Amino acid sequence: MVEALRGTPDHAAAVSLEFLDTLFREYGPREFGIRLWDGTTVPADPGAEERFTFVFRRPGVLRSMFLRPSELSLGEAYVHGDVDIEGNLEAVFPLAEWLLEAPRPLDERVRQALRLLRLPRDDSRPAGREGARLRGTRHSLERDRQAVTYHYDLSNDFFRLFLDERMVYSCAYFASASESLDAAQERKLDYICSKLRLEPGERLLDLGCGWGGLVLHAAERFGVEAVGITLSEPQATLARERIREAGLADRCRIDLLDYRELDEPAAYDKVVSVGMFEHVGEERLPDYFHRAFSLLRPGGAFLNHGIAQPLGVRPHRRPTFGERYVFPDGSLTTISAALAAAEQAGFEVRDVESLREHYELTLRNWVRRLEEHADEARRAADPVSYRVWRLYMSAAAWRFRMNRASVYQALLVRPDAGRSNLPLTRADWYGGS
Repeated sequence: MVEALRGTPDHAAAVSLEFLDTLFREYGPREFGIRLWDGTTVPADPGAEERFTFVFRRPGVLRSMFLRPSELSLGEAYVHGDVDIEGNLEAVFPLAEWLLEAPRPLDERVRQALRLLRLPRDDSRPAGREGARLRGTRHSLERDRQAVTYHYDLSNDFFRLFLDERMVYSCAYFASASESLDAAQERKLDYICSKLRLEPGERLLDLGCGWGGLVLHAAERFGVEAVGITLSEPQATLARERIREAGLADRCRIDLLDYRELDEPAAYDKVVSVGMFEHVGEERLPDYFHRAFSLLRPGGAFLNHGIAQPLGVRPHRRPTFGERYVFPDGSLTTISAALAAAEQAGFEVRDVESLREHYELTLRNWVRRLEEHADEARRAADPVSYRVWRLYMSAAAWRFRMNRASVYQALLVRPDAGRSNLPLTRADWYGGS
């Protein structure tokens, strides 16, 4: 990298290369190349496979990224087009983690900050998706509506580009890594319905039903009467259209409701929640499980499917990129805390299963499909949103691969005078899997 410095006419380019040379000195082997806005190129270290290239497009980009380095500052540089990653995007995350967590002496940090201050300041941002700015009390009904709207109301056409044909926006269930996303999502829906042991004529409630994929599947394949709730109006509109087209309006209903607005004691035989749990907030888990318990008839089952944070993973102290641009107010808790809240609400825990590897495969499928439809995605939303989803889903795939996040299905039962009303084995779950 020092060789590239010699003869560089651009002052900002020379300062940037000097900064990068010092920054990456302890990171090795460097399996990535660097290209600056003026065409200056630095290859990967000799003998190292070049897995990706960092492309810095503005003279002031390193100042905005590293003067106060955080997950948010690094993510914003990418989504706003100041930095590009050419090659394997997922390969950048071990480096990003090292950049943010590696200890550096105070004198080195001061010298690096002084270098960065020699670079121009550039706060310009392209038009497109902006970071969330929610109002009101955290996890109040109104603020939760703002959070859900920020993420899910982006564009049905945008989500349709990378999801399966049923538009299921949660972890699939793969028989093999090569299986298609459509087949794996159908298997997941079957698996959930089998775990709940749905029977014709039963009433099923889906908390956070998305575009209605599970509601439709349960009514079509298992003969239940299904009700789904969501806070996203575009989701509800499309789900209702699909129900009408399937001729199931007499057995399916979608309501625009928060789970806290439901007041139907013992009205449902089974309750399911897939991918909504992460939006609840750890402080509201007791209310969440108490509400699900109250909605169930004695002997009824609740399947809670959600992402959890492993016990040893430290939470971020600063606002993260995901909190600002993807899931505002979203929070992960441990599976142990979730199960404790469920038991305190009166549930008996009957089964807990991790699907961590399945979510890694799901996310890789989503990223690939999004990249294949990049131009359409930019038109359906905007270029910034395309970059946000590409970055967040690639980062999530890496986190699941490294066990920095997991996803669990917990089968909970409201006991009926001590009886679970469940068979002695799980054999019936696997007949169609």
